[in-house]
Amino acid sequence: MVEKNGTLSKKSRPGEAFSYVLNQWDALCYYSDDGLAEADNNTAERALRAVCLGKKNYMFFGSDHGGERGALLYGLIGTCRLNGIDPEAYLRHILSVLPE
Repeated sequence: MVEKNGTLSKKSRPGEAFSYVLNQWDALCYYSDDGLAEADNNTAERALRAVCLGKKNYMFFGSDHGGERGALLYGLIGTCRLNGIDPEAYLRHILSVLPE
């Protein structure tokens, strides 16, 4: 690719494509070697979508400490969902067992 890139005009579409691939080479190698790396960040963006949609509601957490607790709950709920656990059932169980 390096040899071929030297023969292409940097402003041509193929030249731009080759330059892009060469600039991203380390990331592409990591992606192909790892096997667990995602090709995009759609999962992360979907997870953050609820946070963005609820910004006006979060004004009513009452304080910075309340916001931190809210963030912890969002993290816990997100982790439950990623592991195929019903967050509501999990929280009900935990809250019923904690007083014991």
